[in-house]
Amino acid sequence: MSDFTPPIPGPPSPELEPALAWVRNVPAGGRAGGQGRRSSPMSWRWSDRLVLALAWIAGISLCAIAAAIVIYMGYRGIQYLRPGLIFSRPEVSADQAGSGGFLDPLVGTMLLTAIGILLAMPLAICSAVWIIEYGRPSWLARVVESSIEIVAGTPDIVLAIFGLAIFQLKILAPLSFTAEGGGVFGRSFLAAGSMMSLLALPPLYAAIRDGLQAVPGHQREAAFALGKTRITTIRRVLLPSVRSNIATGVTLGISRIIGSTAIVLILLGSTLRLETQGSIPGISLLRGTGSSLTSYIYENSPAGEGAAPQKAYAAAFVLLIFVLVLNLIVDRIGRAQARSTGLAAAGAVV
Repeated sequence: MSDFTPPIPGPPSPELEPALAWVRNVPAGGRAGGQGRRSSPMSWRWSDRLVLALAWIAGISLCAIAAAIVIYMGYRGIQYLRPGLIFSRPEVSADQAGSGGFLDPLVGTMLLTAIGILLAMPLAICSAVWIIEYGRPSWLARVVESSIEIVAGTPDIVLAIFGLAIFQLKILAPLSFTAEGGGVFGRSFLAAGSMMSLLALPPLYAAIRDGLQAVPGHQREAAFALGKTRITTIRRVLLPSVRSNIATGVTLGISRIIGSTAIVLILLGSTLRLETQGSIPGISLLRGTGSSLTSYIYENSPAGEGAAPQKAYAAAFVLLIFVLVLNLIVDRIGRAQARSTGLAAAGAVV
């Protein structure tokens, strides 16, 4: 047995007395003055209580605005939406009864969304992986990130005009509507979808980048210790770990695509019906022109020329349902990943 006897602590030095006095006055689990995590707001300073009140007001206001949008558009949409509107094509008519439905704009919206996401997803994934996992040379990585930020801040109308100038070139004539005399109009679903992909790229890239940064470093080290190469680690470990981030980015990208009207009006024309170009099935539709639900809503709203506000409300309700379903899907994916990996679930904000 050891003969060591612990020393008996003596009185604290005078230098420690102020700190010990402060600690003695701190309530359990809180800070001095009763302003801890579980303290009552009534004991806070008036400025802290004001900030808390503003936070509550801001949160409740956002909930009220979202509820008002959903309730109002739901009421209007249910009031005017009929199955015939979804499954009938737009028609030229002087009154609403004979103007048909919005089947073509609905198909156009889905087509634009598919083209934009299919083009944006590989670019966003590859860019995010290269920035986070390689990032060499560093100056080029900074240029890439700055370029994506510039694209994110560019207005839709600017992207539309740029796309029109690009796709009017003779070399890109097979991708857009071409007149019989050889004139290239630069308008097609391919042209509009390509510009839409630039809208979807920034949020998709940001979501994947943040997800890769949140992956713990020991997952990479464990894969390297097992003899896996870096590219195998990225493909088998990292990308499966950020599935919810990819889903969130896709949802945000889709919301940017389906919410754009300027690109549709400039790169698809003013027609509400699908017009094909050529005789090859599928390709003729991609080279053709048409519309989307946003342009249909604009044309039939009181500000447009269609003078069919009831159908505008019905189309807006369908668009809102589409967005809500997307958010629900992403929430389910995020929760499933959180249960399987232990990482925080990603949420979607559209």
